[in-house]
Amino acid sequence: MSEILSRYCPRTEFESYEDFYDNYRCNVPDNFNFAYDVADEWAALEPDKPALLWTDDAGVMRSYTFGDIRRLSNKAANVLLSLGVKKGDVVMLILKQRPEVWILMCALMKIGAVCIPGTYQLTAKDLEYRCNIADVKFLISVDDAELMENIALVRRNCAKLEKIAIVGDAQIPDNYINLRAQIDKAPDSFSRIQSNVKDTMLIYFSSGTSGMPKMVLHNHSLPLGHIVTAKYWQCVEDNAVHLTQTDSGWAKFAWGKIYGQWICGAAVGVYDTEKFTPKGMLDAIQRIRPATFCAPATIFRYLIKEDLSGYDFSFIRHTTVAGEPLSPEVYHKMKELTGLEIREGFGQSETSVLTAAFKWLPVKPGSMGKPSPLYGLQLLDEDKNICDDGIVGNMSITCAGKNIYETESGAAAMPGMFRGYWKDREITGNAWKNGIYQTGDMAWRDDEGYLWFVGRNDDVIKCSGYRIGPFEVESALMEHPSVLECAVTAVPDIERGQIVKATVVLAPGFTENDELKRELQNHVKRVTAPYKYPRIVEFVPELPKTISGKIQRNLIRKKDSGG
Repeated sequence: MSEILSRYCPRTEFESYEDFYDNYRCNVPDNFNFAYDVADEWAALEPDKPALLWTDDAGVMRSYTFGDIRRLSNKAANVLLSLGVKKGDVVMLILKQRPEVWILMCALMKIGAVCIPGTYQLTAKDLEYRCNIADVKFLISVDDAELMENIALVRRNCAKLEKIAIVGDAQIPDNYINLRAQIDKAPDSFSRIQSNVKDTMLIYFSSGTSGMPKMVLHNHSLPLGHIVTAKYWQCVEDNAVHLTQTDSGWAKFAWGKIYGQWICGAAVGVYDTEKFTPKGMLDAIQRIRPATFCAPATIFRYLIKEDLSGYDFSFIRHTTVAGEPLSPEVYHKMKELTGLEIREGFGQSETSVLTAAFKWLPVKPGSMGKPSPLYGLQLLDEDKNICDDGIVGNMSITCAGKNIYETESGAAAMPGMFRGYWKDREITGNAWKNGIYQTGDMAWRDDEGYLWFVGRNDDVIKCSGYRIGPFEVESALMEHPSVLECAVTAVPDIERGQIVKATVVLAPGFTENDELKRELQNHVKRVTAPYKYPRIVEFVPELPKTISGKIQRNLIRKKDSGG
């Protein structure tokens, strides 16, 4: 058992899901700071303990110990202080999966500065919006040519942006700071700066599936909320490698690549890819050899289309998926081809894992499992009443009962739970009323307590009096060998109110035609209730997605309505 973990959880092992749900507790010290109390503490206890195992597309491998992380983050903190970064300042990191991500996140925590992770896919417009609305003072970017060009385009339009630093080995222009060179020559000792767990630590921009992205504000309790994510869903192991495949700009990074994993003593596996390919992912897995592996459903959808017979998966002892639902067809195919049983989890940028197929539970393919003990999760109807089994409701956090510490205002707070949408009281108030946070995600509960995802509340299709969740139709379509990816949306209809439309990306070797459309429609009628079948089928080369990889059904609806 991780020595660090036992400091925050008085009990770490449980006999059953019921025992876990009823008895899990997490202590939240007033001055908790992940960089000092986890990363540096591991360095003090076991300086040679593995922290990172890094690889890239060229097959280069590098490893970092916790002693390395403490030394390098101290050096980085000294550099940032010398450049004028102080407690409360907002710093944006756009670093793909370079090792400096972990070094700089720890350095910012040590200073008490606020970190905004960003993905390298941000456009000039995205950068300008984020820098201005968040009052970004310092931007640190990887040496990507297109990204640096976008930064140069908007630099003058970002009023609060004072300095820009570049991380990389390429030639760096004179008007940018060469951060690696600065870190190399900085002193490696750093005295602890006092902080409070309630201080703002991290801001994620929401995925923006509808409207402009919101700023999701987290304090220093977020890492402790991810103990449940890492230990009881991902099942990471002390002194073993865990690999979650995600860019550092996405909230999934907090879920799978730093907080809960290091608290539990696991090393973080890193595949720093410039462009995802199934073969590149498979080869990286063979090099990293993780004991536990997590990826978004999209990756598993691509992997099952590959020839997996020449790859070894025997070292992977636990596999999980999150970010979007995994269809039963993909689950069964992965298990058939690799022997891996994929356990689904669900949550948001606003939370740690809300519900999951935790390790004690038999997997029901397509189900999100059962609720985390942290949040008092309930399915509520429009009148805030708890839904009966089988009734679709809004997944809601009720702030009921345990794992609670007090904020300065005396309000209840939970480790892992966001503290609001920064600078937007109206949106915060609409989502969080009378102690209840409604996620906007719809689900139903079966008679064994398992939760089943239906869709975002604005994605649910209302056809002839029926409520149809897009995921159930997408799952049916994914069973057909011609379908690589799909998105199901509503199209207005005079007679039925709305009808079901399927937007489909075909797998290699298939050609779009009217006969295939009819075949897909009849396939859905056979495997699910006939009224759910897509009356419209459109074939496209790719689906619109957010920069975090989530399908943007709202853009499909907007296009269909002529917007």
